[in-house]
Amino acid sequence: MKKLYFVSALLIIASMILAACGTPATEAPVATEAPATEAPATEAPTEAATEAPADVVSVGMVTDLGGIDDKSFNATAYAGVQQAIDELGVDGKYLESTQQSDYARNIQQFVDEGADLVVTVGFLLGVDTAVAAKANPDTYFTIVDYSYPDCFGTDFVEGQTCGSASELPNVLGLTFATDQASFLAGYAAAASTQTGKVGTWGGINIPPVTAFMIGFEAGVNYYNAQNGTAVEVLGWDTAANEGAFIGNFESLDDGRAITESLVQEGADIVMPVAGPAGLGGAAYCQETTSCWIIGVDTDWTVSASEYTDVILTSVLKNMNVAVFEAAQAVVNGNFAGGVYSGVLANNGVSLAPVAGASDDLNAQLEAVKQGLIDGSITIAP
Repeated sequence: MKKLYFVSALLIIASMILAACGTPATEAPVATEAPATEAPATEAPTEAATEAPADVVSVGMVTDLGGIDDKSFNATAYAGVQQAIDELGVDGKYLESTQQSDYARNIQQFVDEGADLVVTVGFLLGVDTAVAAKANPDTYFTIVDYSYPDCFGTDFVEGQTCGSASELPNVLGLTFATDQASFLAGYAAAASTQTGKVGTWGGINIPPVTAFMIGFEAGVNYYNAQNGTAVEVLGWDTAANEGAFIGNFESLDDGRAITESLVQEGADIVMPVAGPAGLGGAAYCQETTSCWIIGVDTDWTVSASEYTDVILTSVLKNMNVAVFEAAQAVVNGNFAGGVYSGVLANNGVSLAPVAGASDDLNAQLEAVKQGLIDGSITIAP
């Protein structure tokens, strides 16, 4: 028995000696043993560690009035952000503006959140975008339907009635020659009317709206000159620089009422330039079967497919392409301020297929398109 105790004692002593030669497997380091920034390899990721890496580009879009689901202007621009999310892995989000006083506040929210690129959608955001861009030179901005400088003449006050007297290096203005694509729409309308009268109306009397109307009237006039016809345009007069406007981009009721008025004057094809308010006109045409609608900004047979049976064609302003390319430039590290110009030649603007168009009309439209591109056909001021 004594021998057994003796052997056991030797074993216990030996194990203690061996243990003293290394760090115990269960020993936890004290707080001061490792730098605060060093985490054990087996440590579970914290909530912060699961967030997007710091180098992921963040894009914030501020809508104009009408909302993100306007099936037109804002929706098309956000499609470019969504494409950047899907293809480039950016972190994208939007803030809706329900009144003009929301513009500056929404822009500032994205700046405060550290957005790499702030996308502002619309002419009405021009001043607020410039003010924010000048105050935050390290943030990139891109604005749809606007560019800088925008202070021309003695009546403009920088930061109030205009945004900047010079180009802003951190802002890319996205402009679109919608008058070119609308020229094609006017030509198609003049070729398709049965009453000899076509119409157009706008939301608010601002250049990005009237550009559509100017091009539309010019296209009708060109068709008349080429074919010896006298199709009349209701709702806009370029020479007088005046036309029909409802004063907003949201009211379906207003859109319906003004479309009805033009139809009662004889128009059987109407082009509303008013975002979602134009859908009120489409509803009227569908319910009464008295007119065709020409969509704007996006292909309404897709974005407003419930009205496909009364959509003659759509004037496409491919804002999604331009917004995506701006985000891509930030991701690639080669973003530069200046002006992007979307024209027929680079597919920045285009015309959707014309419902029921004959091969002859399609050939004429292609010839007119090429004439606009090469300059042999011009749009009168």
